[in-house]
Parts: sequence; structure tokens; C-alpha cells
Amino acid sequence: MPADDPRIRRTRARLRSAVLELAGARDPDSITVAEIAQLAGVNRATVYVHYRDRDDLVLDAMETAVAELAADAARCPYREPGPVPASLIALFEHIGERAGLYRRMLGPYGSARFRARLHEALAAGLGDPFAAGSRPPGHDDVPPEIHAHHVAGALVGIATYWLGEHPPRPAADIAAAAWSLVR
Repeated sequence: MPADDPRIRRTRARLRSAVLELAGARDPDSITVAEIAQLAGVNRATVYVHYRDRDDLVLDAMETAVAELAADAARCPYREPGPVPASLIALFEHIGERAGLYRRMLGPYGSARFRARLHEALAAGLGDPFAAGSRPPGHDDVPPEIHAHHVAGALVGIATYWLGEHPPRPAADIAAAAWSLVR
């Protein structure tokens, strides 16, 4: 079947969702293919039709999650004054919905590799809009790529802080704080 077949896309999305849910509860290295398959509602062989092994699936799921965050960050109209953009709220809602996973990956015993990948994806997603002039006013003396890395680092830092709050404030509130700081 071609990769753009809706059945393939649905199955892969269910597998990614299952592994992210399990990884939010415990160390991804302790998750089995059988557990992923059961949670996704497929048989174990189906996992191997779509992925080489568990690690391949975990990597794909993480890359997909990171790409979603980067896309949300890139859609923010940084140059426009006004209320908190829906895409920034969506970024923090995405993190909040998967708080266990992000807490595990960004926390003190998390994955430096994941944190670096998240930072790079956010900076890359912001790089093109920033280079095209979609930056907050008053930053023309800073090269766009440096500004993109600054904002990416701020977003990762704010998300990490927010995940450590007990109880965490609503996603819209943390997005408003981030928007105020980024602007």
C-alpha cells in the first residue's frame, strides 16, 4: 500500500499515539511492542509492518510531536500586536495534553537529545518566518537565526518550568506569559 493511503496514516497515527501515551507514564526503554500494539488496537505484526522496531516507532512518534510544536510556533504572528495567538496556545495545549511525556523528556533526568532536537526544530521553524521579517519590532540588529534560537530556547525553558508547576496553570495562561516575554 502507498504511504499516503488513509489506512496507513491512521494506523501509524494510532501507533504513535499509543507509544507517546506509554512513554508519558514510564521510561520508553521499558515499553514493549506488544503493549504498544494492544493500546493501539492492532496486532503485534502490524507494528512491524510499519516500523523496524520499537525504537523506530518511538523516534517517529517523537519527531512527529516535535514537528507539531515547531509548526505551532512558526504560525505565531510575532510582528502583529494583539492577543495571544491561537497557535501559541495550541503549542502549550499540545504539551499539556502530553505532560507526562514532556515532563519525562525535559525534566532533570530527561533526554538531552530530545531537548536539543526540540530546540533545533523550534529554531528551524521560526527561522524562515523571522528571515522574512515576521519578528517582533525592534530586533533588526539581531540576525534572524540568532533571534530564532533565542525564542526557541525561551519556549523550551518556559515549557520546562510550566511542566514542573504543581498544579500547572492553564495552557492559555502560560501561553500569555510566553507571548508577553517573546514580544
